[in-house]
Amino acid sequence: MGDCIFCKIAGKEIPASLVYEDDQLVAFGDANPQAPTHMLIIPREHIPSLGHLDSGHDQLVGRALRLAAELAKGKGLGERGYRVVVNCGPDAGQSVGHLHFHVLGGRVMGWPPG
Repeated sequence: MGDCIFCKIAGKEIPASLVYEDDQLVAFGDANPQAPTHMLIIPREHIPSLGHLDSGHDQLVGRALRLAAELAKGKGLGERGYRVVVNCGPDAGQSVGHLHFHVLGGRVMGWPPG
């Protein structure tokens, strides 16, 4: 999508602190971190939000969640814990209209969130 900042990051039109990439997924550090470790995982395919997924995306979402666990473990978060968050829509705090998974850790997380 032309104006999507995450599409531009995935296409390397905008620099980002990449921590992982393959043919379907890109992961990078959040520009406005909310925890000592805060990474985003995005699909290369432009999918506006979780609400736009269909059964054809099942494998992609599974890979993204597995990647979240692998990246968290690689950052040393496996023992103490981490959080994976997907905001869907403006009322939930989704500020970029491209599906993304937040991986947060390195501090105690409160509950309930928000």
